[in-house]
Amino acid sequence: MGLGLLSRSLLPCCRGVAAALGAAAARCHPLPARSLGAAAPARLWAPLRPPGVGEPPRAGGGPRKGVAGAGGGGGGEEEEEEAEVEVEVEVELEELLGPSPLSTSPGAQRVAVVHPAVKWGPKKPQLSTAELQIAEAVALVDTLQSWTILDKIIIPTKNPDKKFIFGKGNFQVLTEKIKKLSHLTAVFLNVERLSSLTKKELEDAWGVKVFDRYTVVLHIFRCNARTKEAKLQIALAEIPLLRSNLKNEVSQLDQQRGGSRYIMGSGETFMETQNRLLKEKELKIRSALEKLRRKRSILRNQRKRREFPIISVMGYTNCGKTTLIKSLTGEAGLQPKDQLFATLDITAHAGYLPSHMPVIYVDTIGFLSDLPHNLVESFSSTLEEVAYSDLIVHVRDITHPETILQKASVLSVLKNLNLPSHLLESMVEVHNKVDLIERYKPTEENALAISALHGHGLEELKEEIEKRILKATGKKILTVKINLEGPQLSWLYKQATVQEVEVTPEDGTASVKVIISNSAYGKYRKLFPNSKLFIP
Repeated sequence: MGLGLLSRSLLPCCRGVAAALGAAAARCHPLPARSLGAAAPARLWAPLRPPGVGEPPRAGGGPRKGVAGAGGGGGGEEEEEEAEVEVEVEVELEELLGPSPLSTSPGAQRVAVVHPAVKWGPKKPQLSTAELQIAEAVALVDTLQSWTILDKIIIPTKNPDKKFIFGKGNFQVLTEKIKKLSHLTAVFLNVERLSSLTKKELEDAWGVKVFDRYTVVLHIFRCNARTKEAKLQIALAEIPLLRSNLKNEVSQLDQQRGGSRYIMGSGETFMETQNRLLKEKELKIRSALEKLRRKRSILRNQRKRREFPIISVMGYTNCGKTTLIKSLTGEAGLQPKDQLFATLDITAHAGYLPSHMPVIYVDTIGFLSDLPHNLVESFSSTLEEVAYSDLIVHVRDITHPETILQKASVLSVLKNLNLPSHLLESMVEVHNKVDLIERYKPTEENALAISALHGHGLEELKEEIEKRILKATGKKILTVKINLEGPQLSWLYKQATVQEVEVTPEDGTASVKVIISNSAYGKYRKLFPNSKLFIP
């Protein structure tokens, strides 16, 4: 965007580059999503009755009332607070999710993908190759439907951090190759981030647009964002690019020596005004994200009160997380996509373990090697939900040639999230897509081999998840012998999860199979000391 256009947008409405995202996401056909921060309770818990398990009495604490329903004491205050948060967020979103200078789609592009291959020195990758790295860059471009790849080019370099990325000779060779590509409109340089000066110099040299990983991944995020929180996080990730573009605009202004240095006699330079507006926009976005975080916290407290275990399913992008959750829950509405970053929002899905224990599976954003730091930071408020899980399931695409590097990338991000140590130690590692490898057996200890698409190994996975959930939550599965004329059955429905009730009409008793927490178990022993207990 030229300086004149930027200035005209600033003067009449004093928003300029401080307007936010929206237009591009709308063009990318947004669909409704079941976000963890805004999930409809009835829809979330509608399928929560396993086959063969009877409906508990209305006095019970079963999950059919919903995560954010009115069951239990104190729910009214939380619902009022949630409604207040919703109103506050809605008021701010119209401005923050309006058009932004970066939200305009780059449109259809005919691209040359260029990878700077570090062949020597400390920056040479140890767990990958140039061919695999450029293959991932190609996969990123293929995610964008209107982009077409004309050529893939690997050029060696010693230091990809230098101004022109490559040495003088290799840069000349690359330039000649690019000039020979007819109808080329853009170059995707597979580096994490280009400075605005380097980007301008390369565009001048090659005569086409130049994109780095940051801008390509950000554009993919725009196209896949569905919820307000995801769009706000993308708007936050745009701020560094807006600042970088601003410096470039001001540099051009200084070179042209045109116009007044100050804006309408305000005492502020153009640079100072724009920086102030960007800072104000950043603060507003962070404030809106904090209110959405508070809303998630309210829902989390409600789930905790109802003692529904939370299982976060994580992994490298396109490893099969959503497909696995669909297979574990049977939720027909889930539509997995074979593309990078198909999921950007935390979404919750109800399921049952072999004992009929109700649990919530949480689908999360995928990871990527060399994911720009600003993008990770922007989505940190979403990823913090993982810290409140009872268990993490790490899904790996075991067929991918860089599966070991992908595992290292995921574990690195998880460690940087400062998760509780017991979560990292109890994590379940799942090797997915084993149907594509004949007679596959995991070499890692305790890893489980599955095919989420075809259902192979899912029963073993559910049993392992149940075993670790029982340990993590301190719950017990036991059978209680009760007198039907007493209050035990009603108490168990309220304080535990009743699985089965087998009545013995002759003596008016029943055997009741329950899942019960340690605290509730202690209360039961005190209230009914003569009740017989059978722990398998």
